[in-house]
Amino acid sequence: MSTAYKNLTTQELKQELERAQAAFEALKAQDLKLNMARGKPGKEQLDLVSDLLTILHSPEQCMCDGMDARNYGELSGLPSAKRLFADILGCKPEECFIGGSASLTLMYDAVSKAYTHGMLHSDAPWCRLDSVKWLCPAPGYDRHFKITQSFGFEMITVPMTPMGPDMDMVEALVKDPAVKGMWCVPKYSNPDGIVYSDETVRRIANMKPAAKDFMLMWDNAYCVHEFDGDFVPFADILTLCREAGNADMVFEFASTSKITFPGAGVSVMACSEANQAYMQKLMGIQMISYDKVNQLRHVLYLKDKETTLALMKKHAQILGPKFRCVLETLDKQIAPLEIATWQRPKGGYFVSVNTEPGLAKRTLTLCKEAGVVMTGAGATFPYGVDPQDSNIRIAPSLPPVHELEKAMEVFCTSLKIAALEKLLA
Repeated sequence: MSTAYKNLTTQELKQELERAQAAFEALKAQDLKLNMARGKPGKEQLDLVSDLLTILHSPEQCMCDGMDARNYGELSGLPSAKRLFADILGCKPEECFIGGSASLTLMYDAVSKAYTHGMLHSDAPWCRLDSVKWLCPAPGYDRHFKITQSFGFEMITVPMTPMGPDMDMVEALVKDPAVKGMWCVPKYSNPDGIVYSDETVRRIANMKPAAKDFMLMWDNAYCVHEFDGDFVPFADILTLCREAGNADMVFEFASTSKITFPGAGVSVMACSEANQAYMQKLMGIQMISYDKVNQLRHVLYLKDKETTLALMKKHAQILGPKFRCVLETLDKQIAPLEIATWQRPKGGYFVSVNTEPGLAKRTLTLCKEAGVVMTGAGATFPYGVDPQDSNIRIAPSLPPVHELEKAMEVFCTSLKIAALEKLLA
């Protein structure tokens, strides 16, 4: 059947619903247990980097940059690890602080420091302020929103466009001194897979927020994560902000979570040297350093940007077929029905589907009933509330293709039922 649902008669809609429900019951009977809730690398991807586990095998190898990686010291990380991330991101080693397996920890820590102590240019810790507001481009990353929500900040939704956040709206909102920051995933954004345009990045770097301690949280999680086509270079936000007189405004984050092991990776927080000095003064109270042995493992394994990009090509060979499976299934089963639209990313870890309003929750409830777990409806918006109840984030990376085919069959059948039920209500 290839006719748009909106063109069918009531009787035809009822017949389609009966067929979809029968297909759904058959899928339920298979007792599936499939998970597409998070952007986890699959086992095949993890196996790509198995040599990382054994790359260090003697005490002598733990000597690096004139120090023993096994011992105390070097709060900001091994110099060689800073050079590696600077090479990948296009910034300076002096601007890098090396963290543990999750860049999210560094993001939380940065916001936490602003809350308890204030930032470099703050008049007071944010906890003493009557109001703190934060800009949240949406659909966006649910864990970002949970950080700012946990501190009680007022989150303001900024619509995403094909070019990135609506910059007219952003530039108007930052005139409010209570607006203290903004989340950004500039390359292959979570979940839409949008790459910010050069013009959007330029406008962001040149913002003049009323808050002199405004924090541009630049989560460059997918900086080298193409799965379709060649590597796409991206502007160094630190340089652009510095040239615009906003050197201390930006905090950039990245990690090896989807390059090596998510459970044993290395992360980075890049910011101005003045911010580094300030943040390290505060962070030096809570810690001596992150895991430098693991930093060294990654330095020896990844070596440089060129070697890292070669590894990402291998990841792409695994991820590409999975994303094609998702998109081809949607094109075949859903596109003719005109009940949803979706992005066609060339990198990142997600496919963002926008259903007709009012279908997301019902669709995902049905998916769960049939044994397919996905990111909850509303998760991609501040406070977990999608005003249109339409956005669904598909994470194809974890299941093997044969499981993904089955999961997509469940998803499409569930979406059909949700759409038909609404039309017949």
